[in-house]
Amino acid sequence: MDLASVTARIAAAPFKARRRLVALVGPPASGKSTLSEQLPQVVPASQVVPMDGFHLDNSLLAERGLSTRKGAPETFDIAGLTHLVRRLADEEEVIFPLFDRARDAAIAGAGIVGPEVDTVIVEGNYLLLDRPGWRKLAAMWDISILLTAPEDVLRDRLLQRWRDFGYAEGDAVTKTETNDLPNARTVLRESLPADITISSER
Repeated sequence: MDLASVTARIAAAPFKARRRLVALVGPPASGKSTLSEQLPQVVPASQVVPMDGFHLDNSLLAERGLSTRKGAPETFDIAGLTHLVRRLADEEEVIFPLFDRARDAAIAGAGIVGPEVDTVIVEGNYLLLDRPGWRKLAAMWDISILLTAPEDVLRDRLLQRWRDFGYAEGDAVTKTETNDLPNARTVLRESLPADITISSER
């Protein structure tokens, strides 16, 4: 499905509340970042809100023995994310946190959705996850988009991502195999059906 078709489907989705809420879901390296950059340019009065602002802080992850699993479902504040999504649907102005990759930390109050925004594109891995706490999000979306790719394609992209970040080959392999791919499998195997599924083969 091309960008114009996706845009048309979003534009045709009815509003349940003040704003149209779009879930943009996919495993790491599936193309979410690229599509989330493109959609605000073609969907009128739209804005992207990433779920990454709800990463638990590194100190909490260390306390819980989850430092090596950062990015897994249990390393997010799902209650906080759910509260934000409810607010995005109805409130005129909503402040939200953003994740600063340079500091590897969530920054409170770093983003704002104003009254001029009609469509919010919420981007993240687990927005359709069929697990307790997460699955209630599925009913909140006016339309959902799931990006998928074969595991070998994701592996190649993830390895290249870490190489591009300057990681040595062994470290890139370790991060890919022990964290990124397990997270990707969770998305691919445990996501509820989406309104639009876009598959990439390379």
